[in-house]
Amino acid sequence: MKFLKPASVQSSKSALGTPWKVAIIDDEEQIHAVTQLVLKNTRIDDLPLQFLNAYSAEEGLRLFQDHPDIALAFIDVIMESDDAGLQLIHKIRNQLGNHSTRIVLRTGQPGTAPEETVIRSYDINDYKSKTELTDTKLKTCVYSSIRSYRDIITIEKSKHGMQKVIAASDSVLRSQTLYQFGNAILNHTIQLLNIKTAEMYLISRHVDLFGDAEMMLLAATGDEVKLDTEWSADIMPADVKKMIEQTLAQQQSYSDDNIFIGYYHTNSSTESVLYTRFHEAHNSQQDEILKLFAANITLIFQNLHNREHIQETQKELLLVLGDAIEQRSKETGSHVRRVALMCELIALKLGQTIEYAETLKYASPLHDIGKIGIPESILHKPGKLDDTEWEIMKTHAQIGYELLKNSTRTIAKMGARIALSHHEHWDGKGYPGGLKGEAIPLEGRIVAIIDVIDALGSERSYKKPWQENDIIQYVRERSGKQFDPQIVAAALELFDHFREIRRNFPDYPSH
Repeated sequence: MKFLKPASVQSSKSALGTPWKVAIIDDEEQIHAVTQLVLKNTRIDDLPLQFLNAYSAEEGLRLFQDHPDIALAFIDVIMESDDAGLQLIHKIRNQLGNHSTRIVLRTGQPGTAPEETVIRSYDINDYKSKTELTDTKLKTCVYSSIRSYRDIITIEKSKHGMQKVIAASDSVLRSQTLYQFGNAILNHTIQLLNIKTAEMYLISRHVDLFGDAEMMLLAATGDEVKLDTEWSADIMPADVKKMIEQTLAQQQSYSDDNIFIGYYHTNSSTESVLYTRFHEAHNSQQDEILKLFAANITLIFQNLHNREHIQETQKELLLVLGDAIEQRSKETGSHVRRVALMCELIALKLGQTIEYAETLKYASPLHDIGKIGIPESILHKPGKLDDTEWEIMKTHAQIGYELLKNSTRTIAKMGARIALSHHEHWDGKGYPGGLKGEAIPLEGRIVAIIDVIDALGSERSYKKPWQENDIIQYVRERSGKQFDPQIVAAALELFDHFREIRRNFPDYPSH
């Protein structure tokens, strides 16, 4: 292993790895022969010259069409016409868009095309009389021209690499989850470097305010993406772990022919390591591109991880809040967690998006948040409520909506709609708005049936749990009246899954 070094001019040579192409475009065969004789043993950056010959401007244009990587072209001014060479240069630069090739214009009749006019009007790099180009001057011209071409290509490759890094980083930024992110960085690394990578591991270690270290490990191996919060042989081989631990300890980036390990210390409490192993050797220029991309994706990874961490904390708090409301009602626990999972299943069964289903999952625990405004004497009454008490109880739907309606957060916005509408009935006889049919928000219709299914199966202060067959019969009888018939059909198909959820999240006694 070795320290990473910046790409050098030499790296462009090795990236090219082929002879320098020199085009001789002239209608005099002797000029071709003499030029090749003088330059035949010339080597630049340890690479020989490859001569390409054309004897007219028309042939020269075809030569450039077939070989866009010509490093240097000697072009005669007068061939099939007095300005054939000048017209060819115009087509090379403007029609073919080739601005990299170094062009030396040569003429045997200097007075025909005045030097100052030609240099001013055409994109050439030198203008010489054929008699001027002695052996020494010809070699000097070739060395300076090809080195200029080499430097231009190096700059172009770096520019192109930077553009690809920016485009790839932008695409990775669109990842909504760490799983999407893992697939994106693997695919874009392959595209950026044009070589196949076998695997990628990304580790981010953060020390919180209390000195506790939190770690997130992501493995993208092509077949799958795995996440973990601790070292695991299932997610990372032992030899990879050892190299990453060494990198964290030394706080240095390393590279060899088949491995790239980037270390990034983005702030005082967070450090990251990107480990990449390739199927084939990579050069220093590819290292430079990878370093740029890796620096971006480690920042994106940390931000995405932080965002998911915040989101998961918020979702957990919503479940805790839902549990707290149920506890205040002296009900048995786990109701809101079961409702959340069942609602998610129903939404997916109805063909809703994963985003909608997940939002519903975490918004559904807010359905009874308005009960915090209901007196405990009503919430805890063991028997049936009288008419006055029932009217007070019904206000919890509006109270819940008022609590959530001003939020701009998606989960809270859906929670407000659910709180207000989950007691509306398909036939319009529900409350508080007497909404009917599809005028009731879909999320309200889903929570309405799931809340009832789970509540009927649980013990309450005013009832014993119902048997499954009785619950199924009740739901069928209320189809088209209290509940949306389409959702009833979906719920009955998912009843086995609901039973499994109840088994995994059983009630626990209230205190």
